Amino acid sequence: MMLIKHTLSYLKIMTIVLSLFLLIACTESDDSDSVTTSSTDESDIVYSELDNTDDWSEATHEKLTTDEIIENIDVVFNTSEVQKLRIVIESENWTVMNDDLEELTEELNGSTDFSDLDNPIFVPSEVFYYSEEDDSWTEWYKVGVRFKGNSSLYNAGNSKLPFKLDFDEFEDEYPAIKNQRFYGFKQLNLKNNYDDQSEMHEVVANDIFRDFGLASAHSTFYALYLNVDGSGDEENDIYYGLYTLVEEVDDTVIETQYYDNDDGNLYKPEDDAATFASGTYDEDEYGLKTDDDETYEDIAALYDVINDSSRTSSDDEAWQASLEAVFDVDTFLKWLAANSVMQNWDTYGVMPHNFFLYHNPDTGTFEWIPWDNNEALVDNNRALSLTMTSVDEDEWPLIGYILDQATYEAQYQTYLETFAKSYFNDDSSTEYNINDEFTTFESLIEDYVASEGNDYTFTSEEEFEEAVETLIEHTSERYDSAQRYIGW
Repeated sequence: MMLIKHTLSYLKIMTIVLSLFLLIACTESDDSDSVTTSSTDESDIVYSELDNTDDWSEATHEKLTTDEIIENIDVVFNTSEVQKLRIVIESENWTVMNDDLEELTEELNGSTDFSDLDNPIFVPSEVFYYSEEDDSWTEWYKVGVRFKGNSSLYNAGNSKLPFKLDFDEFEDEYPAIKNQRFYGFKQLNLKNNYDDQSEMHEVVANDIFRDFGLASAHSTFYALYLNVDGSGDEENDIYYGLYTLVEEVDDTVIETQYYDNDDGNLYKPEDDAATFASGTYDEDEYGLKTDDDETYEDIAALYDVINDSSRTSSDDEAWQASLEAVFDVDTFLKWLAANSVMQNWDTYGVMPHNFFLYHNPDTGTFEWIPWDNNEALVDNNRALSLTMTSVDEDEWPLIGYILDQATYEAQYQTYLETFAKSYFNDDSSTEYNINDEFTTFESLIEDYVASEGNDYTFTSEEEFEEAVETLIEHTSERYDSAQRYIGW
């Protein structure tokens, strides 16, 4: 033990020396990359033996066909009940996770610029899923678990932190779990419902986007229990609260929602380049999630067309044709209309993040995929108006330049009216009544919300009830706003 302590002390000293050297070197150039100073690394992880895999079955633990994964969506993302997950993490690895998070937080130093920050460290864990039908827990082995998120992680202010699961992250260390999957899913996100006192924004927004014909992650409610004291005993579990389980876009969203056309490039743009404004092109900020093509020719073509000087000529049809050859404008307008009616300020038009661009090989065009919708369905003064008059078109050209075109503006208004009437019209005759979904989910999750401990919640019973009422009022107000704007 003393040898380990001395070795770790030596490593920490060497890390500090190296960090100082790099800091001095970086002061010589204004173009240098930021330096990551976290001293926690994979050598700190404890890898205990894998005794057995008794619960392993082909149907639940192995890679599946796309059709089989699609069939399992209703199991994993069943919104008719609150499902349960247990995560058992050895106490030493829980310490590793928290030490790493502390170092990352210190590196952030109060900033909200998360762009150059490393992802938190993965450690192995055991994950248990409760089957209501069988009244039993099924185990997944040595599953990679780490903290995730930006504001929801670093600004949480309590112990209810978000997590990411990767079911074969440690297959090299444990060959017995090679290609381990959770009903066909490799990665899953456990979001902590930060800044959402209703705890249902993400689920409802994702449901509506998909129902409106957009590709969007599936999500649902899970009660999460953690065991981190080293015992592994269920009686020592800590109820971490109600979480939202969210599908990973670069895992199964593309595979299942594009089916035979799932081998195109997927990007998750962040920061200035995500605006596509003139002068912002930066491959490092486009977040290529696939390895098929690292030349960035497709995303560069999109940027070039958006900023082509021909846009300001009198030939609108020529610019529209060149844009539609590389960008699915119709899908973007559909998303823009839906997002504007429901209101979501934490995305394109206000913030340069929280969307994916998928280059569909079938059409050769980029399609817009919304992401991270916990701030949707909120009346926030940062949200864009339905008219988009507050948008600086040169700063947000995908909105400004596109809506400058009369034909596109008319299509946007058509989608806006259709969306408002289809989802926000409080009329029992509509096929999908969002207020019915709010009240159904309220009954479903209220006991789990009420059971959240003081250090594992962002709401209270009273705040939860008020938040649901506010959601219902919000839909009525947004319907009225859309009606005033369109004038139907």
